[in-house]
Amino acid sequence: MTAAPLDPADITSRTDAYFNRTREIVAKFGDSKVTYAVFLRRPVVSAPALMVDWLQAVSAARGQKFEIELTHPEGAWIGAGEPLVYITGSFAALADLETIFLQKIGATCVAAHNAFQMCMALPQASFLAMEARHCAGAEMQEMMAYAASVGSKAAQAEGAKGFIGNANDWTARYFNAACGFGTMPHALIGYAGSTLRAAEMYVETYPADNLTVLVDYFGREISDALAVCARFDEMAAAGKLSVRLDTHGGRFLEGLDPQESYAVLERHAPGALRRYRSQTELRYLIGTGVSAASVWRMREALDEAGYPHVKIVASSGFGVEKCSVMADAHTPIDVVGTGSFIPEQWSETYATADIVAYNGEPMVKIGREFLLKSVKRDLG
Repeated sequence: MTAAPLDPADITSRTDAYFNRTREIVAKFGDSKVTYAVFLRRPVVSAPALMVDWLQAVSAARGQKFEIELTHPEGAWIGAGEPLVYITGSFAALADLETIFLQKIGATCVAAHNAFQMCMALPQASFLAMEARHCAGAEMQEMMAYAASVGSKAAQAEGAKGFIGNANDWTARYFNAACGFGTMPHALIGYAGSTLRAAEMYVETYPADNLTVLVDYFGREISDALAVCARFDEMAAAGKLSVRLDTHGGRFLEGLDPQESYAVLERHAPGALRRYRSQTELRYLIGTGVSAASVWRMREALDEAGYPHVKIVASSGFGVEKCSVMADAHTPIDVVGTGSFIPEQWSETYATADIVAYNGEPMVKIGREFLLKSVKRDLG
């Protein structure tokens, strides 16, 4: 894990002013041993390691001992309002750290919860973390990769395949991988002039690699997928070839329209259409973009052409709800590429810290007494 800069000026400049001033006041009038309780207002999966590592690094740099007590192990479910961690130590040493340590735990816990739900919705599919391009810089990139790995491990403990890797080298370690995974963006296909030529260029450059080909660039997903399979038939037969569906939300997969999309699901998953569906759910099932019908249609085409071992990678907005809808339709997805575990409602990621004891005496502001009830140890 990587700790944030420990330079005192960095901490001071990134911290809310009233915490800095509190530290100075406490230093002037006398220190106190305090205990903080940290919580979120929604259910989450515990993902505290980045915060804990940072606090331990600051503790060592300041020559102070911080007692950090996790209420649940990493990867465990935690209810709304339930304390995630208790932090005990010198008030003067902790007061100016609150802004930064809260930044390092709220979003990771929510993202871990999202990743867990996604993996559990599609337990037979593998997931690839593709969040980096949507992150606001390196620190967020690391937080989201770590969170996905925590949610994934929790799901794997319950039998899901979970995340098998991610899309860049820097955070690959969180998935026990030596490097990031990925073959080609749409830009390479535009450069090559055809989907087939892009695949050929890739194989000529990386002959020992498996191949995943994007097939939506020219709107000929089925035709281009089959052309690549025919060109690399040995790879197709050996299960070393995958096609990636990333069809734009403004159009249907080649050969589909609303009527034909209904027909595809009637052939393979009629039960998915037999109950009330919201407009969003219907779009995921039979709408434009990467729908359940589009994945089933690709699977049909590959199997009919004699390529049953070619895998399907699906991407484009695979959050918790879309994964759940895909599961309802028994959609034959082998790998999901997604960064949609990044929290959509950022206000849900706001962690809060309250001091619950001063020099061993329980005390907290009115309305937060529920934090006291969870203290299971002597605060003295």
